[in-house]
Amino acid sequence: MKSVLNYVTVAAFLVISTIGYANGPANALGKKGISKSEVEKSLIDITLDPVFIKKGDKILLNLLNLTQGKVVVKVYDSEDRLVYSESIDGEIVIEKSFNFEKAFEDKYTLVVVDKLGTYRETIDVR
Repeated sequence: MKSVLNYVTVAAFLVISTIGYANGPANALGKKGISKSEVEKSLIDITLDPVFIKKGDKILLNLLNLTQGKVVVKVYDSEDRLVYSESIDGEIVIEKSFNFEKAFEDKYTLVVVDKLGTYRETIDVR
């Protein structure tokens, strides 16, 4: 019974020390080092462009706004007249649906402006 207890104790010690060594403290590299999350951020380039999905006379907008900064959504007609405008601030996920089924026949441009850039999508209503 003592030998089983000794083996279990040694195995538990090895598992715990291995897990502790693998995870390590965030500042294991010292003051000059970079924490794990900053290294991962520099290695992975993520583009956060909005996704426009067209379904008939509807446009669905999805945007992942990790900066939680101000996002401006505008809709213009073919003569550059402002049809719709909305400013969204502090939201991480922005989901909007635009229904052009009852709109006048024209070419409409959906413009999304955030901290990272300006994005456009057009729809022809016939």
